[in-house]
Amino acid sequence: MILFHQFYDQTSSTLTYLLADPISGDAVVIDSVKEHMGAYLSFLQEQELSLAWVLETHIHADHITGAAGLRELTGARSAMGRNSAAGCADRLLGEGDTIVFGNHVIRVIPTPGHTPGCVTYQWRDRLFTGDALLIGGCGRTDFQGGDAGQLYDSVTERLFTLPEETLVYPAHDYHGARVSCIGQEKDLNPRFAGHNRQSFIDLMGSLNLPRPEMMDEALPANMNCGNGRPQKNFHGV
Repeated sequence: MILFHQFYDQTSSTLTYLLADPISGDAVVIDSVKEHMGAYLSFLQEQELSLAWVLETHIHADHITGAAGLRELTGARSAMGRNSAAGCADRLLGEGDTIVFGNHVIRVIPTPGHTPGCVTYQWRDRLFTGDALLIGGCGRTDFQGGDAGQLYDSVTERLFTLPEETLVYPAHDYHGARVSCIGQEKDLNPRFAGHNRQSFIDLMGSLNLPRPEMMDEALPANMNCGNGRPQKNFHGV
């Protein structure tokens, strides 16, 4: 038995996920948005859940995470990719690491390319892909240390090799979609279908996307887990 809930932030088109083991009451939040902390806390209280982990798929440039606030208010631990260059999290995650909550295990899959520290979380038949793989798209690679070739390798070698029925839940969607699957993305995602590594690199280099409006505010804050000031209780694992 599992409990799963999806939240949506209209301003940044961010999708946040809450996973829980209803037997133990332990819960996990992935890619939180600071402005929606009240909704997360209300849901946890209504369902009689205890937040164990606040996870980030990467350092976001378009919104501020609620990780620091949720950690302070609930006693949860925070975690993000080992190569995120942020020293605020309680755990830094890499290849082979797992997150345990209740009787459930989340597997960490490094998927760098959008940023060096991007990770995907695999839970049962579901992937929480951050910006590495979007529904019909992928994250940009023109700032934050992005690397188009690395992103192509991450998606095609780490994600597209999983069973085609594996569900894909991204960190953002701008067109009203909420879930996809590996088979659909392999066949229909225009960033990857029909492309080889070099043509993907060429495509990503020609996008000419506008600079994220909140980047100057969001990046410094998210390097401190959304707190705006350095955390002092970091211990890397």
